[in-house]
Amino acid sequence: MIELQSVTYHYPNQTLPALRDVSLHIPSGSLVLLAGPSGAGKSTLLRCFNGLVPHFYGGTFQGRVRVGERDPIALGPRGMSDLVGFVFQDPESQFVTRQVEDELAFAMENCNFDQALMRRRIEEVLDQLSIAPLRKRRVDTLSGGQQQLVAIASALTLQPNVLVLDEPTSQLDPQAAEEVLTILQRLNLDLGLTIILSEHRLERVAQYADQICYLPARGEPPIIGEPRAVLRQVALVPPLVELGRHLGWQPLPLTIKQARPFAEALQARLQNVPRAPTLAQRAHDAPVLDVRAIEFSYNHHAALQGISFQAYAGEIIALMGRNGAGKSTLLKNIVGLLKPQRGKITVLGKDVHATSLAEITRYVGFVPQNPSRLLFNDTLEQELQFTCRAHHLPPERIGETLERFGLSAQRHTYPRDLSVGERQRAALATILLARPPVLLLDEPTRGLDYASKEQLQTMLTTLRQDGATILLATHDVELVARCADRVILLGEGEVIVEGTTRAVMTDSLVFSSQINKLLRDDRFLTVADVFAHLGATA
Repeated sequence: MIELQSVTYHYPNQTLPALRDVSLHIPSGSLVLLAGPSGAGKSTLLRCFNGLVPHFYGGTFQGRVRVGERDPIALGPRGMSDLVGFVFQDPESQFVTRQVEDELAFAMENCNFDQALMRRRIEEVLDQLSIAPLRKRRVDTLSGGQQQLVAIASALTLQPNVLVLDEPTSQLDPQAAEEVLTILQRLNLDLGLTIILSEHRLERVAQYADQICYLPARGEPPIIGEPRAVLRQVALVPPLVELGRHLGWQPLPLTIKQARPFAEALQARLQNVPRAPTLAQRAHDAPVLDVRAIEFSYNHHAALQGISFQAYAGEIIALMGRNGAGKSTLLKNIVGLLKPQRGKITVLGKDVHATSLAEITRYVGFVPQNPSRLLFNDTLEQELQFTCRAHHLPPERIGETLERFGLSAQRHTYPRDLSVGERQRAALATILLARPPVLLLDEPTRGLDYASKEQLQTMLTTLRQDGATILLATHDVELVARCADRVILLGEGEVIVEGTTRAVMTDSLVFSSQINKLLRDDRFLTVADVFAHLGATA
């Protein structure tokens, strides 16, 4: 059993509490989903369970925490390590060795386990998580999903009773995310492990949870209960739940399977909706971005193999594909951070690799997957001031940009003290401040809640209307369904499919939105597509 009573916590030098008067009861063997907007305190709450808060982060702590019979506030992370396993959002950040088997042994070596016991525990977790073929692999050669499973395996070697995970699927493609969540469900059911995980993409996890603990905003008390009960109360929910609430479906479906009984009647109401016109051919336009037969290799391993496509002004293109398909590598080649072995890339008529990086970045804005790589000043306001000086922009834009991204209250905050979602918004703000004609975004919704994703979508749509060319490398099928014009699906460094978003999603079993999976009709990718026609067909 886990219990929090009246927990209030302030980070150092922060006037507002990250947690305020939080009380929570988690029965042993539960699978609990922790949800809520970015910056609401989810990661902070998770860190209370093993004493990282306040031992590692400092600050002031009030209240009572008990995990089993132990007090993590008194014992700290070392005293809780055999009871609570912790997996961070970025698994690479907690790896300390180079090989998978060594990584699994590391925690046990620090606890002075004997060799025979370590070998047995390693074999057990390799089998439990079905990752035995990875035992001799280097951790830096693994895919994102494989790294996440190795991080979970490393936490399990001490055989904890509680497993805590901070957004374990945020960097994973749909298939890898499903594999990780299936493993977690099996650990919960077969071993009785208490699992607490935070997640923004509720459509992935809600079906597995016994309880949802929803933190409405920073410092506000949580809403706790059975998943359907909580999702009826909160404003922003997965598309399927939003549709079910609007149409009064009972019980409220959390999965496509649960929504199937309602789909036939809905399809009958929508059968006479006309098809959207096909996008006009743009051969008469000069492409803003022209990628020709690009090839790139890392240490003789082919990452891009003959990639070719063109992008035009006022167009949003989604780059999709499993982890390791080549999406990030392609974006880095386009912005000039990497140089292809073969092929040519031109942006606004300029050969990227015959032009200086400083010149290219005047036209191409790039937000990498790890937003912290763009944040190096002492305050968020100074980050934006740096962009203004570099691009000779009026400083008045800073206030407008902070307001647009919901970051006005954080303008004097050290950027690396921001939550992951806030850092993502901060990185976007520093790039979009300059309004580049070409924008490259690598996993832009990582760490973003539903409200922030809506803001991002609105922003991208506005930029497209202003003539910007936008490339999104993303696993977020719902964002793609709502704003992308075209999808380029990559696999093993090659273009597998290229076409309109409606055509590609409807033909895909994996890279498809919830509404499209339910209706299997290219007219309906989003809840808005359905709502737009229900009145006319009622």
